[in-house]
Amino acid sequence: MTQNSIEQILTEKILVIDGAMGTMIQQYKLNEQDFRSDRFASHPKDVQGNNDLLNLTRPDIILAIHKEYIEAGADILETNTFSSTSIAMADYGMEDLAYELNYEGARIARQAIVESRAERPLFIAGALGPTNRTASLSPDVNDPGYRAITFDQLVDAYFVQAQGLRDGGADLFLVETVFDTLNCKAALFALDKLSKQGGKQLPVMISGTITDASGRTLSGQTTEAFLDSVSHARPLSIGLNCALGAK
Repeated sequence: MTQNSIEQILTEKILVIDGAMGTMIQQYKLNEQDFRSDRFASHPKDVQGNNDLLNLTRPDIILAIHKEYIEAGADILETNTFSSTSIAMADYGMEDLAYELNYEGARIARQAIVESRAERPLFIAGALGPTNRTASLSPDVNDPGYRAITFDQLVDAYFVQAQGLRDGGADLFLVETVFDTLNCKAALFALDKLSKQGGKQLPVMISGTITDASGRTLSGQTTEAFLDSVSHARPLSIGLNCALGAK
């Protein structure tokens, strides 16, 4: 089946994105050995809970989850790459796996689409998570000017992530769970940089997150200000996830 562009299809119908990956993985009740497999049997740090690592060690589980979402009616599959930046992977001592994790994350989603033989167009959204660092806020209350990450470091990390996702077969990018708009801008800058080097610009979806009842992001923006801050990227869609509900 020839797959029309997602922009064209969205003029004709609503497309449904899949649901959470983490809660689906939890149902398998995996242990440390499941996460390690043979490849990382001697890795010096604990890796249980590193869900993105399953792209390499238990791809069968990630494939099965994608297929379940297709069967449930999802039109867009998010890759299992929420934490697949060198920045987030540093907690596990696995920074060097960033490109491979993203490539495999997109490849597995593509495999699920091929094997499902669905009679409707399906798309892969390469997921770029927020990382575990914030560019706008200091993690040290005694040093408000301190930053644990720089804009350029974020750009570099997101660039590698986006390369892997694109090369693995992603149809679009999803910059998600944005709690700091400066982090999001770094991701958008990296995506623009990649498109200029690769010659093809993939559509971008953006999803922020509201962290308290004030209706603001962690870095203090209202939803309206957040929208204004990222509209220059002309996103395919913009919304909220992992927040406090639609109201």
